[in-house]
Amino acid sequence: MTASHIMACHDCDLLHRLPAVADGMTASCCRCGAALAKPKRDSVERSLALAVAGLVLLVLANSFPFLGFKIQGQVRETLLLTGIQELYLQDMRLVAILVLITTVLAPLAQLLALVYILLPLKLNRPAPGMFQVFRWLRTIEPWSMMEVFMVGILVSVVKLAKMAQIVPGIASFCFMALIFVLAACLSSLDPYVVWERWEEGR
Repeated sequence: MTASHIMACHDCDLLHRLPAVADGMTASCCRCGAALAKPKRDSVERSLALAVAGLVLLVLANSFPFLGFKIQGQVRETLLLTGIQELYLQDMRLVAILVLITTVLAPLAQLLALVYILLPLKLNRPAPGMFQVFRWLRTIEPWSMMEVFMVGILVSVVKLAKMAQIVPGIASFCFMALIFVLAACLSSLDPYVVWERWEEGR
């Protein structure tokens, strides 16, 4: 991070003119000691790579069988969207909509927003309206609840294990990998580096 950045402490609101902060170092508030900035090495490049990988995993998770149920020699495979469709057909439309938003639409929106912001920055060409997209990204972040959905699937598998043989599909492994990839992508994203790249590309 370069010098001459003016920043207010998030804890005590004291204004600071930040010095140059090297990757891996931390700038702290001189009054309360709160962390002001902690640049991450290759934040944009790493986050962009993880976002693209997340999009690939999301497509695979919705294209291949999620789970297979083997009963008396017969195997029935289901897709991720099949369960949402069944919930909708069984008059649980609100639940179906919530599952669709939290497991498909919110993660897709997050990944697309990340690619929209980070790919132009990688090319030193800031995307139009990236500030609004970045704020929107932070707004929809709590709506991505893939890990909660996965816990529910695991509980259901345990309960159904006595009735049928459960065969995990390719999509289930892609979905589990997507949870970790999206978490790693968001944790490696450094907003300060994003703003700095935006200023350099103007």
